Amino acid sequence: MQHPPEGRADGAATVLQPGFLASLFRDLGADEDEPPVVDEPPAAQLPQPAPVAAPFVPAPAPAPEPVVAPVAPEPVVADDPVTAHGRAAALTHHRTLAVQADHERFADLLRRAAQPVSAMDFESQLRSYRPKPYPDAAPDTEPEPAWADFAPPEPADADPDQPRSRRLLDSGYQRELAQARLLHQRALREWRTRQADLVDSGAVAARQAHEEAEQARARAVQEYNDSLEECRRAYRQAEPAAVESLLERALAAADGSTRDLPAPCRAVFRALTRTAVLDLDLPPLDTVPALSGYRLTEDGAVEPVRRPDADVRADYLRLAARLALRALQAADAVDTDDVLAGVVLNGWLRLPGRPPRCLLSVDADRDALARTRLVPDAGHLGDDGVYADAEHDESLLRLRALAAVITPDPYADEAVAPWGTADAAVPALGELSPGEFALLVRSVLTAGGLEDWSVRLRGPAGLVATAEGQPGSRLPGRWVVWASRGPAPVTAEEIATLSEAVREEGADRGLRMTCGQFGDEAVDLTTEERHQRIHLVDGQGIRELALTHLALPLTV
Repeated sequence: MQHPPEGRADGAATVLQPGFLASLFRDLGADEDEPPVVDEPPAAQLPQPAPVAAPFVPAPAPAPEPVVAPVAPEPVVADDPVTAHGRAAALTHHRTLAVQADHERFADLLRRAAQPVSAMDFESQLRSYRPKPYPDAAPDTEPEPAWADFAPPEPADADPDQPRSRRLLDSGYQRELAQARLLHQRALREWRTRQADLVDSGAVAARQAHEEAEQARARAVQEYNDSLEECRRAYRQAEPAAVESLLERALAAADGSTRDLPAPCRAVFRALTRTAVLDLDLPPLDTVPALSGYRLTEDGAVEPVRRPDADVRADYLRLAARLALRALQAADAVDTDDVLAGVVLNGWLRLPGRPPRCLLSVDADRDALARTRLVPDAGHLGDDGVYADAEHDESLLRLRALAAVITPDPYADEAVAPWGTADAAVPALGELSPGEFALLVRSVLTAGGLEDWSVRLRGPAGLVATAEGQPGSRLPGRWVVWASRGPAPVTAEEIATLSEAVREEGADRGLRMTCGQFGDEAVDLTTEERHQRIHLVDGQGIRELALTHLALPLTV
């Protein structure tokens, strides 16, 4: 009986790699100088003792885990200074290119925000119907064969004195006539067969469906034009829903040039003063690039280079001014029927978790909008796409020409008071904008008999004007009118100032109007002889005049 060699049951000898035992002993902590252990003879070559019962021997304790010697970490090789500097320079260049791309994107926004908008009036919204021909109209347009196409020509008149009936009895003509009738009958049969085939193939049904679809399209266009004409009628009658609908469509169309920077605008129409109040949502503050690039410091670090705060503020105000001018242009272009007497626009900055802040407010009447070029020059940009001086910016100058108030720093908590809010569709006397208040005073006094108005001074506090009344009117003579919007009581010094203005203007009387009240001293002063030509109208009196002459129920 042959036994397999030691180490493999199938007879294949196990070949140990050189150095295997040495490495194993080294891992177990043995001394490399110890003599090698002699292999014991195989168990088959030893004498086998008699089998005896083995005594109980407890299980040996588990051998301890082999101790692995710690491996020393590889030393970190420092980069070459030239390589590190090149890597930092490449990173600086890459980040600077990204900042330059932001500047180019912002300059493109400025250019697109300055583009003129197309008028969205009623004429431009009318639709026209153009019928679409059926794709395969040849089979159905084939007419029924007519006898006139087959009839032979009548014989020529050989003898003028011979009656026509004798000429028609000519044998040759009769043969041609019979042959033509046969051809006509054959053509009729073939035409009817083709018509029956068309009915069976569904072509007639398809054509009928096409005609029905065209009729439905024509009806839809006509119904839309009729509804648009109804909206135009309501707009001319200054119905708030119609005016607001037209304004918001025009504002949405104007916003289409900068869809990547949406600036929604909501419109509310005050029918009492024929004024549209527009609430414009301004873009976020981070729209303007705050960095001019990156630079590499002496120690090899990459640090950002911030732009001057004044330039960043100026760029944001420039963008906000162009968006405001675009909204004003859209509202002015759509009002072809002269329904609006003025426009109040408020630019709001809305930040998450904070109340909205008004950064700009414009109060412009129709005359101011007509004489102001609302579209700035799109090509008036610097080489880098932005201005360096906001005081000479065309859009900001034109916005300030419309008596606009603009925050000096949009990045700080500096807000402005809006001239009018869109929440008050029926405003109180104190909620009227300066333009609305001036229009109200002029309309009330014109209805009372004062004409030939000449406004000497107009501002947020009110106006000073002169007017003439006809001799037979309720307000005859030359008047000096001083009207103020503020709720503060009028003092005696103001009454004295108005008396002096009446004397300087050579007027007959003076009218002091206020949304508030008159102080006791001011009322007592008008009882004196030299001030008896001064007439007083307080807030309650203005409301009564507006209700009497203009049917305007202003709220308290």
